[in-house]
Amino acid sequence: MSQNAAETTAAQLAANPAPEVTELTGLSSKALSERYSKSLLGVFGTPQRVLVRGAGCHVWDADGNQYLDLLGGIAVNTLGHGHPLLTSVITSQLATLGHVSNFFTSPSQIALAEKLLEISAAPAGSKVFFANSGTEANEAALKLTRRNAGTEAAPRTKVIALEHSFHGRTLGALSLTYKEKYRAPFAPLPENVSWIPAGDIEALRAAVDETVSAVFIEPIQGEAGVLELSTEYLQAAREITRDSGALLVFDEVQTGMGRTGQFFASAPVIPDVMTLAKGLGGGFPIGAMIVFGQENTAWLTPGEHGTTFGGNPVACAAGLAVIHTIEKENLLAHVRATGDWLREQLAGIQGIGAVRGAGLLTAFELKSANAPKLVTAALDAGFIVNATDEKTIRLAPPLVITTEQLATLVTALPQLISAAS
Repeated sequence: MSQNAAETTAAQLAANPAPEVTELTGLSSKALSERYSKSLLGVFGTPQRVLVRGAGCHVWDADGNQYLDLLGGIAVNTLGHGHPLLTSVITSQLATLGHVSNFFTSPSQIALAEKLLEISAAPAGSKVFFANSGTEANEAALKLTRRNAGTEAAPRTKVIALEHSFHGRTLGALSLTYKEKYRAPFAPLPENVSWIPAGDIEALRAAVDETVSAVFIEPIQGEAGVLELSTEYLQAAREITRDSGALLVFDEVQTGMGRTGQFFASAPVIPDVMTLAKGLGGGFPIGAMIVFGQENTAWLTPGEHGTTFGGNPVACAAGLAVIHTIEKENLLAHVRATGDWLREQLAGIQGIGAVRGAGLLTAFELKSANAPKLVTAALDAGFIVNATDEKTIRLAPPLVITTEQLATLVTALPQLISAAS
């Protein structure tokens, strides 16, 4: 579908905004930013822009400026903005049945669970738990793995995570996150988490013994600058944890749902638990924990975990629309080809060093330019990108982006790098 067609469809399907929103329509970004600072907690700092609408791979701010969205809401907007199927499915489901609590279920919840088990090649007896975000999915996974506690004589009290990992900001998920500055202000956190070097099989083998309840791994460490772990390492993790009796958890919150050119970056390795969120709902909040194998589904029993909003009919309908579109439009092949093209182009640009990634999750290092400065220069030039540190830029655009759209960034990068040097 063309950008103009997507924009028209989104506009036609959009509901009338609340009167309070209408009141703000037409205000400048400066005026809206001032209103923001007076009413919202400043945990995100000052917003870079006030965005008011989106269509396809573009968004517009309150001053009418257009931007190519190369971050996708941090790997969330799988199908871009205002995708007609996603918009219509959400609208239809909300008009039919919006929320029922988990005293009940719905056809969309059942269908999405079945679809996730299908595309993840889950063995018989596997099951799904729905949450609302990635950190909630990882909280559920951590609680599940706590049940793998061993015996009184031989307790399993340790959890292993990887250096440079990021698993979320709630207390449990934060306890697994490597960066000290994220954890220190909220100590004491859940204890007995150890971090080992990512990708080092021998370090993993040495760390995992009969005292370890679980190992948490991101197949690609996105927040760390798109650091990819090899299939060999993931296979070794599977063998090591199985031999020791520890549970293996793959955090695919950022890498799942086609981001890397396959539904899950860890495939074909099957863990005990996988967590998903971000791209699963295409912009509508939803998270999921897939528990593989009947033997693992028994770890959590009725009353031991829950959520009010998780698995609501609208979120599940959104997830189904995302998967349907990925399959129908053959987006996995598109993501692989487009991502390969992008990394090849980036590698040839002066001022860029290492280029990493898979599919449409890409990072490139700057030889001398400052990454946060480049983010600002790119935004001024109409591109939304992200810096993971002082030298690394991360790109995670919608999976529907074209090489023609990406080429506009490639063409602009030499000047942007110069401006950030």
